[in-house]
Amino acid sequence: MSNQIKKTSIRTMQWKLFLLGLFKIPIIGFTRPKLISIDDDNVVVKIKLNRRTKNHLNSMYFGALAVGADIAGGIHVFHFSEILNKKISFSFKGMKAEFVKRAESDVYFSSNEGKIIKEGINESIQSGERINKTILVTAKNESDEIVATFEMITSLKVLI
Repeated sequence: MSNQIKKTSIRTMQWKLFLLGLFKIPIIGFTRPKLISIDDDNVVVKIKLNRRTKNHLNSMYFGALAVGADIAGGIHVFHFSEILNKKISFSFKGMKAEFVKRAESDVYFSSNEGKIIKEGINESIQSGERINKTILVTAKNESDEIVATFEMITSLKVLI
């Protein structure tokens, strides 16, 4: 995979995220996440604190936090799918969350687990089987304080 020349642009990935929210997973479209950055190792996604994402305590609703973790944890699969020009079946098998403090501002979700996703894709190509990998996602507020951490179990299979 490291020999691949094809790269994806952030605009392409932002467009794919928009289409995913529009046609496949409406809750993603409802929360209106913004892809801030993505490369082979790292991803940052922002969800604004607004009427759609607030709870009764004026902090981000835990469902909106879960959407952000879902995107930050899973968008690398779309990134590598585009680079490799392969179809990949992907889902989350499990999630463990720890909510550290109330998210009373916009939240930035980050994951630097691209290498783990790449490993899973390579293992699936070699074995032809579904592969499970655990990745970590961190959610921070605008003051760069951790508001939540997520341990996500990804399940993927390259369909070639």
